[in-house]
This record gives sequence, structure tokens and C-alpha cells, in this order.
Amino acid sequence: MTSLPRPTGLPEVPPLDQTLRAELQHIIDTKTKPPGSLGRLEALARQMGLIQRTTHPTVQRPAMIVFAGDHGIAAEGVSPYPQAVTAQMAANFLAGGAAINALSRVAGIELEVVNAGIATPLPSTNGLVDIPIAGGTRNFAREPAMTDAQALAAMQAGAERVRHHAALGTNVIGFGEMGIANTSAAACLMSRLCNVPVDECVGRGTGLDNAGLAKKRNVLAAALARHISVTNPLEVLATFGGFEIAMMAGAYLAAAEARMTILVDGFIATSALLVADALAPNLREYCVFAHASNEAGHRRMLDHLGAQPLLSLDLRLGEGTGAALAVPLLRAATAFINEMASFDSAGVENRDA
Repeated sequence: MTSLPRPTGLPEVPPLDQTLRAELQHIIDTKTKPPGSLGRLEALARQMGLIQRTTHPTVQRPAMIVFAGDHGIAAEGVSPYPQAVTAQMAANFLAGGAAINALSRVAGIELEVVNAGIATPLPSTNGLVDIPIAGGTRNFAREPAMTDAQALAAMQAGAERVRHHAALGTNVIGFGEMGIANTSAAACLMSRLCNVPVDECVGRGTGLDNAGLAKKRNVLAAALARHISVTNPLEVLATFGGFEIAMMAGAYLAAAEARMTILVDGFIATSALLVADALAPNLREYCVFAHASNEAGHRRMLDHLGAQPLLSLDLRLGEGTGAALAVPLLRAATAFINEMASFDSAGVENRDA
């Protein structure tokens, strides 16, 4: 991949401070249980302690930001749904009627909806963060979806939304998305950034039939060939991405800079992480990979990132739904490390006594 200077104005991601690792591990190992018997919860508790730089990690004001934007590639017929659905679903989020609303309520998550660049005008609505870069991207089958400046502006806007939540006390955050044809953008980002043939990246998205899937593969293969010389991460984002994907990429960087635990959702959200990870490889140390999506290509993305997902529920909705489902697991991890007795405090003999 071409190495160019890091874009200015983006958050810096330091390596995870390992100072407390041994102490956290000792606390975990001396709880009243056989070593390792709480499995992945133990790794979660240790990771959250390292991120927060404390032996008493917490889940404070968990937040979910859903970024919505439209894609010019929709004009090529790569989705069975019309582009107007992006705006309609954004309105559904704001009215509280979508899956992510229900799952956020049950998990105690603060939900925010951001217009990153929806093509259809939205009425002014309470709760909408209205910061569109433009009314949808251009058609990357014919020209780059964004300029480099637009991509960078979107990343900076996403970072600012995270800083807003950090100021309110959030230390756990996830990102969701809505955008007709965004699986096409994500597939091209994956193909170029992971160096994977596009056929291994393309899925049915919102429900393409076999003919539709074949057409989608052909359209995206031709688009990748048209832009064959584009390899730098920011340029790849600008060429194939969407405004909502770019905002997520910037949000990931800001969340790590703020020492938040980051819940990574499915195929689209992980495509944004591929961009951010290419710019800041330390980022993945702050990430908890919530689930393995049922969308083709997602497990290959996770393998590229060396990630082990917490859940595998055959989800492929997006919106941040998989990330929301992982919040109770983070609460459980912090509960056991903070509330569970040690062998000494409970007067229970350890096996090494």
C-alpha cells in the first residue's frame, strides 16, 4: 500500500498503556473461581482496565452514534431498495422505531443520529445532528465518490461527535450506519485495503437475488479496475467510501484518543475501521469486536484485523445493532472484576494454598 504522510488534523492514537497489565491479571486470577473460568469476560475486563488506566474499569454513559449517508453508486442498481429509504430510515431512527432504538433502550445506550450526507432533504427534527458534507456521494463507478478534502472533513466531523460524548462522560462507544448501497462501498474498501478479490467481498446486502448479486459483482469489479492506481488509505476512502463511513473512520480515531472502549459492529462499520486502522495501527487495541456478521466478507475483515468477535448471531442489519448487543457483556466484565470476592476476602482456600 502506498505510504503518504499522515493527514493533519486527525486524532492521534497512542499504544495502549500496559503499566497495569500484571496487576489487573493478578486481580482477575485471585477472584473466587478457577483461573480463566470466565473466559472472554476476563480478557474484556483486562482490556477495559488498560484502556481506562484503572484496576476498577466501568461502563459509563455508553453511546451509539448512527451515521447516515447516501451513495452515488446506487445509480448502478446495486441495491434492491431506492435511495429514498436512507432518509426514511433516518426518520425512523429519530422516531424511535428501528431495531437500534429497541436494542439501545434495553442496553441503556445513549443513541445519536447524524446526517452525514443524505440525498433526500430531511425536515428539522429534534435529536438529529445535521452535519451533511453533501447530499450524497458521487458515483464511484464513474468518478471518485468524494474529494480528499471531503473525506478528511467527514473524518474530522465524526471525531467531533465523539469528543462531544466524551465531554458528557461516555467511556464506551459504538458506531452504526444507514445508507442504501453502502455494502458496495464497504466491499470495495475491503477489496483494496485487504488486497482481496472483490468476489470474496460482495454479498447480497439488503437482499439481492442471484441476478442482482452477479450485477453487483460486475459493477464493483469494473469500478475497482477504473481506480486501480488508488492505494493510499485516505484516497481509497475518498474514492469508494461514503460520508457516513468516513465519519465513522474519524470517530474511531477520536474514541481511541479519548481512551474509550470501542464496540465494532458489522460489515460497514468494520470497513470504516479498516481505513482508520491503516492510518493508526494502535487503534485495534481499543476495539472490542462485537459480533461476526452474516454479510459475506465480514469474517475475512475480522481475520485481517486479527479480531475475535464476541457474538455470532447471523446478524446483517447494521445500524450498530450487533455492537449494542455487546454492551451487557462489558457490564458483566466490569461487574465481576469490581464486585466478585477474592479468595482472601471471602476466606476461600485457593488451589495453591
